Order: sequence, then C-alpha cells, then structure tokens
Amino acid sequence: MPAYGINFNEDTAQISNAFVQHAPLWLEIGFGNGDTLLEIATARPDINCIGIEVHAPGVGHLLRGVENRSLQNLRVIRHDAIEVVEHMIEPGSVERILVLFPDPWPKKRHHKRRLLKQPVIDALANCLLPGGVLHCATDWQPYAQDMLEQFNASQLLDNLAAGDSGFAQPPEYRLQTRFESRGQRLGHQVFDLLFERNSTVAESSELKPHNRPPG
Repeated sequence: MPAYGINFNEDTAQISNAFVQHAPLWLEIGFGNGDTLLEIATARPDINCIGIEVHAPGVGHLLRGVENRSLQNLRVIRHDAIEVVEHMIEPGSVERILVLFPDPWPKKRHHKRRLLKQPVIDALANCLLPGGVLHCATDWQPYAQDMLEQFNASQLLDNLAAGDSGFAQPPEYRLQTRFESRGQRLGHQVFDLLFERNSTVAESSELKPHNRPPG
C-alpha cells in the first residue's frame, strides 16, 4: 500500500498526484480480487486506473499483481467507495467507471442496501467527463431491470445499448469474474449496462451524506 495505495482524505489533488503520467482516468468500484482491473491496466498503459475496495484479501491480491507486473498506472484505495466519490473525485474527471457484479441484495427487505440507487448513480455520472461511460454488470435479473430503470431515469446519462432490451454487449476488457462463473453455473444470465455521460448540467448530483444508502 505505501507504494501503490492512495490514502483516503478530502484532497482531490491526491488522485492526479498519485500517477507519473497525465492520462485518462478509469475507476473500478468494488473490484473483488482485481483481476479485471489488473488486465485493463496491463493492456492499456495509456490510461490511469484506480480501484476502490474495502475487503483486505481482494486488495492484497490486486496489490500483489501490480507489484509483480511493475505497473505504474494502477493505484488502490481501500475505503468506502461512496465517500471516495463524494470527497476525492473531481466532477468531470473520469473517462470510465466500472461497477461489476455488485451485491444484489436479493431479498426485498434488503433492497435499500443496494449500491446502485438514484443518488449514487447521479453522483457517479457527475464524476464522468462528457462522453465518459458508466459500465455496470450483474447476473441477477431483477437487479439488472432495477438498474436499467434508474439509469434511464437519470438526466445525466444516455443508454449506449444497440438493441431494444436496453442491455449492451460486454466490452472486451470485461473478464469473466468468479461471480459471473458462479452465476452461470446456477443458470443466471449476465446483463451489462453501458451509459454515456451527456452534456446536461447537473443541478445537484453531488451525493450528500443524508442521501447515502444505508448499510
């Protein structure tokens, strides 16, 4: 972490100062064991990548990969993602945000704990530069439908899906994660959502502490 980590604080300059190069920024929230982000950073040395995760085993796995590959374009923040978005990410500074297979909290009484709800979606959209992309994926169909409805309701985002379903083909950079593999064994279909940040000016899409989802 001293070599490849970024400490949480409210200084937005921490992000740009963490990298050797000035380059487009990609952000992954809840990266699990970090394999997807590791492959992206390896294949795309022309971009800077930040992974946000709270669980130590996944953070350790990614850090080991970063060190083994001597990557200078990938940094890790071990902290609550919503607080990072709220305090550390400049509006209009991110080219792509990935939220791959977040916890679906399938029981109805737990739906309030889901990460991707309207205030968070708009806060993530506000971090994107115009033309930037928010990419989410899930293997839980009810959550996919819920996300699609809420993404479509955002005035800041436009759907990039080509078909009528509203769901997109997965980009090449998205590896098959262990969560996806488990879902396929259970017969689950995987749904990808790709939404582009438009030029609409957000009135107040900053995520306020009292609007943050519980849990």
